[in-house]
Amino acid sequence: MTDQPTFLEGVAQAFRDHGLTAALTALMGGSLAIAASVTRKAFTNEAMLELTAERERSDRQRAEDRKADADRLERIETDIRAMRDLMFEAFQRGRTD
Repeated sequence: MTDQPTFLEGVAQAFRDHGLTAALTALMGGSLAIAASVTRKAFTNEAMLELTAERERSDRQRAEDRKADADRLERIETDIRAMRDLMFEAFQRGRTD
């Protein structure tokens, strides 16, 4: 396994090998790479938070829809039972007459 030099070791090595200009270039390039990494991670975390919030919102909406459907079905079943009972009573009355 090879040892990777740290950021500052890389800058120092560039300074020793190529002078001040290369060291400054390495320092600025490394800083930009760190900034890009932090920014990418921040945007990724924000996107994940938005995705989680959207998923929770859709789950709540689905639960509300299921409850509304269950209530509607309960009302329909109640109406069917009432109509069945009414027809049964009418049939029974008609037979005793």
